[in-house]
Amino acid sequence: MQTQPKVIVFSTPTCSFCNLAKRYFREKNIRFNDVDVSRDEKAARDLQRMTGQTGVPVILINNRPVIGFDKPKINQLLNIK
Repeated sequence: MQTQPKVIVFSTPTCSFCNLAKRYFREKNIRFNDVDVSRDEKAARDLQRMTGQTGVPVILINNRPVIGFDKPKINQLLNIK
């Protein structure tokens, strides 16, 4: 059995694309860590340093950043058909 990739979603509670991404992961039974950058300033700084992004969602899949809810790229990285 294949181990699931590590998925981290950097989001805010009011971000509609963040919520779409999280709903998509739940529908696909993909476990993920949700990091609320509106409450975690260190995570927000780390995210900006890592990706140059201040907007959300940014999704890390095995430390590979996906900017926005880019379903084709997410599917490719997670090997979802």
